Formats: sequence, C-alpha cells, structure tokens
Amino acid sequence: MSHSDTYLVGREKIREYAASIGEQSPICNDVAAAREAGYEDVVAPPMFAAVYKWRAMGPAVLDPEIGIDFSRLVHGAQDFTWHLPVVAGDEITTEASFVDKAKRADITVYTFSSRSTNQRGELVCEGTWTNFVR
Repeated sequence: MSHSDTYLVGREKIREYAASIGEQSPICNDVAAAREAGYEDVVAPPMFAAVYKWRAMGPAVLDPEIGIDFSRLVHGAQDFTWHLPVVAGDEITTEASFVDKAKRADITVYTFSSRSTNQRGELVCEGTWTNFVR
C-alpha cells in the first residue's frame, strides 16, 4: 500500500517554517544570500521534510486496511536521510509506503517508509517512520 503527493515548495512557507523553529540562517530567509551561496532560491531547513512528506505519509498511516488502533498508538521513531537541499520553487513528490507490521511481546510495531524526489527526479530525502501500538 502506497500513497503519493506532490508539494510545491513556496518561499514564504520556508520562511515561516524557519521562523517557527528559530532558524536564522540567511540562506533560509534571504533570496540574495541563498543565491550568493550557490542556491536557486531560499533553502528549506532539513526538517521541512515533515511538511512535504506528511501529505503522502498521512494517508499511508491512516489507511484503514492497515488497521492501526490510534487510541493505543505511541510514536516510536523517525529517521531521515537527506540527499539534496530543497529550495523554494521545487516540486517535491513523496511516495509513502507501509513496510511492515511486527508483533513484539505486547506491542505491535508498524513501519512506514518514504522517498521524496524533486522535479528533476533527483532523490532529496528518504524517511522511515516507526509507530508502536500497545
């Protein structure tokens, strides 16, 4: 089971996200500084991945066929591997997939993965999401 979504990265969304996490790097806020540093536009902080990935990951996690009991859900872990920076104007397509359901003692472990590519087909970020249901 997989879900896909394409997210157009906006300059103001990057600036808003950067402000919300206290990121003050000029390349995240100022086009001229980003271009001087060799980027096409302002650069998204790495964890901006949570913004563009969620629109594909949400439906994957919420898929009723997977059968997660959300009243007993505990977030386990989130791991990301970044390959390329994401900049304003990028179109990021994320494919999110259910990977595994494993029983460990009294806990069921659900694992999901995601791959995000830009408009040139270049891999920008991979993610693994682990959830526990007690």
